[in-house]
Amino acid sequence: MPKQTFLKRFLIWRAKHISHRQFVYLLSIVIGFISGFGAVVLKNMTHFIQHVLEGKVVKYYHHAFYFLFPLIGLTLVYLIIKYIIKNKVSHGIPTTLYAISKRKGLIRQYQMFGSILTAPLTVGFGGSVGLEGPTVATGAAIGSNIARMFHMNQTTRNLLIGCAAAGALSSIFKAPIAAIIFAIEVFSLDLTLVSMLPLLLASLTAILTSYFFFGDDVLLPFKIEDKFYIADAPFYIALGLIAALTSIYFTRAYEYVENLFDKLDSPIKKLLFGGIGIGVLVYFIPPLFGEGFDVINNLIAGHPEKALENNFLNLDLTNIWVVIMLLAGLVFFKIIASSLTFGAGGVGGIFAPTLFMGSIMGNCIAKIVNHSGVFSTPISESNFTLVGMAGLMAGVLHAPLTAIFLIAELTGGYELFIPLMITAVISFSVTKKFSPHSVYNMQLGRKGELITHDKDHAVLTLMDIDKVIETNFASITSNMNLGEIVNTAVIQSKRNIFPVIDAKTRALVGIILLDDLRSIMFDTDLYGEVRARDLMQPAPEIIDFDKDKMTDIMQKFQDSSAWNLPVVKDNKYIGFISKSKLLTAYRRQLINFTKE
Repeated sequence: MPKQTFLKRFLIWRAKHISHRQFVYLLSIVIGFISGFGAVVLKNMTHFIQHVLEGKVVKYYHHAFYFLFPLIGLTLVYLIIKYIIKNKVSHGIPTTLYAISKRKGLIRQYQMFGSILTAPLTVGFGGSVGLEGPTVATGAAIGSNIARMFHMNQTTRNLLIGCAAAGALSSIFKAPIAAIIFAIEVFSLDLTLVSMLPLLLASLTAILTSYFFFGDDVLLPFKIEDKFYIADAPFYIALGLIAALTSIYFTRAYEYVENLFDKLDSPIKKLLFGGIGIGVLVYFIPPLFGEGFDVINNLIAGHPEKALENNFLNLDLTNIWVVIMLLAGLVFFKIIASSLTFGAGGVGGIFAPTLFMGSIMGNCIAKIVNHSGVFSTPISESNFTLVGMAGLMAGVLHAPLTAIFLIAELTGGYELFIPLMITAVISFSVTKKFSPHSVYNMQLGRKGELITHDKDHAVLTLMDIDKVIETNFASITSNMNLGEIVNTAVIQSKRNIFPVIDAKTRALVGIILLDDLRSIMFDTDLYGEVRARDLMQPAPEIIDFDKDKMTDIMQKFQDSSAWNLPVVKDNKYIGFISKSKLLTAYRRQLINFTKE
């Protein structure tokens, strides 16, 4: 009670002395700090586990432990989720997108610590996923619950979730501008003066937090030395096309493996199948262990042999075509390893696997061009490694602007801005044609539940169908006579439409309009002769509660020109939706969506 009293007093004081906008600014700073600190905790816990395992166990005992580590880590994650968290800890960013589109920005409290407990174990023990998604999920959950505690509306909650995402990415990559663009591009936030300052404050606070704990250390410590020449433009165009093909492979492979695991009816089966699978891959291909940023840095620095020195066939790494073949194998198997990790119940993100595959893809292309003997002028392998990351990120995540600015910020300049734009735009455009939705929003997009920058679609997505269903319609069974219809429905109801249902199954079989009864309802001679089935007509359209989205409902009203349409659930009649109530709810949601 004292806490509740204090909070209530604070809210009253805040309402009197601090404006809503100023309070949002303060909350964005708090959330930026929490997101930055969350990134620090996740990274340090993961690196500590990896240091202990790789520095002690593998070095002093046996390389075969690579096979066991992922299974051990995934087993620990399973036990923590089942016995401590007791709730499903889903993939970070897709879960956050679902909360924004279907849960009004409300994220359950256990998500604030769920990823912190499980993601370091997943990645630290060799799960081939990243920490960016869990970091965003942790910050977003904290931001959502802080907004809920201070009675913020849905629009503000979504903005603060975006602030958490920006803070997380800013802290991890030390790329504050790219982090803001990521929040806008992936979470479909509107870029306005109202939203810009909170995002800036959160991103700035998070990066300052990261500098405080990590100093100047960055994930990809690299400075551009090779300039861009216009003669290289065709190669960057080709890189964009190859990045698109790789992005499509990434998405399809991820979806295929995910569907395979969905068919397994037991979490234990998923754990064993996925854990053993990832263990085998990591044992034979050690660079797949964990996030893979060491591999990326070796490629950028021009030392691919350091990333490939543990190949199980002991192939000659002085042969450039052997190196290219091994690197191409990493591109092929990385998404399989990541998907197996997710399928087994691991908690992580796909941001790091995307950068991993993109860097290797770009490096491979540059090596092939330079050693094929066809082209006289060599191209920069380090530049292609960096631009390859942007190309795959643009295609897989459907975030071309984030990809461009992230690589530009990571490299400390904009010398590669033109090739980044060329490759990212081509990759995104081609991939979008074949894969309309990114891996993040694949399931939501197919259900039409994804918030986009299309305001009309976004408002419809945020509306709840159960809030607009009206149930004060008098039902009629198909074998009722006219007298029963008049006495039990017409006289008792204030509506001019009556659903006709099957008496046993309550399935909707038709409707009767008051206009259909007007000419005969006072003829008592017909009361015993005419039945409901003689008077009813098919509904112009029927709304399925479980299948129809708000966009479908709007379209049905437009196509049928009806004013009321019946709603069924599990083939049973449950009520009507009227156009007037639907439009009123739409207008109210639009006001809430667009106001500060």
